[in-house]
Amino acid sequence: MRALVIEDDPDLREQVSKFLSDEGFAVDAAADGDNGAYMAEEYPADVAVIDLGLPGLPGIDVIRRVRKAGRKYPILILTARDGWQSKVEGLEAGADDYLVKPFHKEELIARVRALVRRVGGWTQATLSSGPYVVDTSAKSVAVDGKPVDLTSYEFRVLEYLLTHAGKVISKSELTEHLYTEDEERDSNVIEVFIRRLRAKLDADSRYNPITTLRGSGYRWDLPRA
Repeated sequence: MRALVIEDDPDLREQVSKFLSDEGFAVDAAADGDNGAYMAEEYPADVAVIDLGLPGLPGIDVIRRVRKAGRKYPILILTARDGWQSKVEGLEAGADDYLVKPFHKEELIARVRALVRRVGGWTQATLSSGPYVVDTSAKSVAVDGKPVDLTSYEFRVLEYLLTHAGKVISKSELTEHLYTEDEERDSNVIEVFIRRLRAKLDADSRYNPITTLRGSGYRWDLPRA
């Protein structure tokens, strides 16, 4: 999953970015509204965290530009404790949720993950599909009740496919949502991750959860439990 953080306070921006990075998100960050709006419109993202009190273009206008550009990923706004009017304005501009400063790491992560799950129609942190149970909070995976050990990037690929179950996901889309702009990208590595996932999740080809569509990408094909 890939997140965008737009926050002018350098300490808070670094803190929020680290919180999300530690949770497995690839994170892009901007320090003002103008750069943030550009990144929000041009960079792929699964969720954005936007402060309303930004220098340059205000956070409200950033949100409006994002929605006008047709970007539909969820947005969590950060707002001051006494700014109820800003909360309302932010939500009406197109934000999906808000978080009042100061906040706890756990609440930030919980709200961000809830927004990401909602896009795929999931309501809980535990994603169940066929014999597979994936706990997105604990970063754990079980098949038929038996734990499976995945690397960080293998888990990210699995989580993205499962969150978007039934949708064809191209290698380029997976690459864009796993890595930030600053990271070296190689779409061929995705094939390696998919091969490893199949070996670990379905060694005897009993369930075939991941379907390859030649020239198009991959799709998680098992129904939700």
